[in-house]
Amino acid sequence: MHNDGASVPDRRLSEDSPARRKMARLADVARLAGVSTATVDRVLNRRPGVREITVQRVLKAAAELDYIAEADLQAALAPKPMRVAFLLPAGTNRFLNMLGRLIAGAGPQLEPLHVRCRVEHIKSFNPDLLARALIQQSRNADGIVFMALEHPAVREAVNTLAERGIPTVTLISDIAGSRRAAYVGLDNRSAGRTAGYLIGRFIGQRPAKVAMIAGSLSYRAHEEREMGFLHIFQELFPSIEVVGLREGQDEEDRNFRLTRALLAQHPDLAGIYNIGGGAGGVGKALKEARREPDVVFIGHGLTPDTRGLLIDGTMDAVITQNPQAALTSCVAIFTNLRAGRDPWEGVEVPRIDVVFRENLR
Repeated sequence: MHNDGASVPDRRLSEDSPARRKMARLADVARLAGVSTATVDRVLNRRPGVREITVQRVLKAAAELDYIAEADLQAALAPKPMRVAFLLPAGTNRFLNMLGRLIAGAGPQLEPLHVRCRVEHIKSFNPDLLARALIQQSRNADGIVFMALEHPAVREAVNTLAERGIPTVTLISDIAGSRRAAYVGLDNRSAGRTAGYLIGRFIGQRPAKVAMIAGSLSYRAHEEREMGFLHIFQELFPSIEVVGLREGQDEEDRNFRLTRALLAQHPDLAGIYNIGGGAGGVGKALKEARREPDVVFIGHGLTPDTRGLLIDGTMDAVITQNPQAALTSCVAIFTNLRAGRDPWEGVEVPRIDVVFRENLR
């Protein structure tokens, strides 16, 4: 057997050796494991492209036939670290930046799980760039986690990676009709309904106006939050008018300008739902206009800045998910995929957490 310098030694002896004649052959291992000789060769030389469940079957057969030594078997049984790349949007979104730092510092925590994670930041809201990054990063990754943009180029990249055996997991925002392995994030339509319900309950049944600021509707998450938000007012709060949607690209400066314009255009504005990031810009505009006491402000992502806005009363509630739980779920999903299990086996589905000033911890 050709070894290519791998950990399993080449056990070939001369053809006329009595010991060689008694030894099991590669074909014997393949027959017992129910796979091809090429697959056995890939497994014993630790080359990629074989499912973990098949790897274990081949190694078990090799051990039963005494094809490899005990020490070599133990070395072969130790799984290679799975390389997972997280592609996160670059920019000022504090929740995503906090998540990126968490992932980058998780090495010691993930080492016993034989998973190595790295973070790559790419320009936000550019689907062609995201599609190219998915293909490029797959060259040095066994799996990719990314915040999806709803676009044909991104969908095609995901499906291409699936064909190549590189699983992808969407994080926070999903993509429809693709072969991604799993989605780790909130039910965003439910999150939008929750935001609308909170604003409606805070305002009451009196006639009023509320507005939305999204990062970008290119994110399915933001689009679904908008849909849920609009529907809850149609169903439960018909006297409250939603005066429109602005896209702030998750940038605090842009959100500041948009909020200032909304307040000038609608002096009677009673509520703002910030669908994406950049909550600090909204809060700054409300404070400068001295409107924070009378404008209900709901946003997403518990971070140091949204925590501060909750404490000083500028924000009324933050809808969030636990970033540590998101990382843990992604790792668990890839571990399941490597073992040939259902991706969600033993993985907790992310839940919506609503944080108020009074329940901060």
